[in-house]
Amino acid sequence: MAKVKIKIVQCPYCNSTQFVNGYQTFQASVVSKEGSFKSQELHHKICLSCGSVVRSYVIEPEKLLKRKNRKYVTD
Repeated sequence: MAKVKIKIVQCPYCNSTQFVNGYQTFQASVVSKEGSFKSQELHHKICLSCGSVVRSYVIEPEKLLKRKNRKYVTD
């Protein structure tokens, strides 16, 4: 899978351009219902002005696929 770079330069809610990056771990980790794998931290880009989470993501989304052959699984 190709990595996509998403650049957020302005908050869609208050138009601020100042952000902080953070992440959640433990019980807020992302896990797949399709099979077992190591859970991943959920990362956030947060606006410093209004506090809105403007983007949430995992670093390695391919790990959300089944281990056997890492093919996409859809509902």
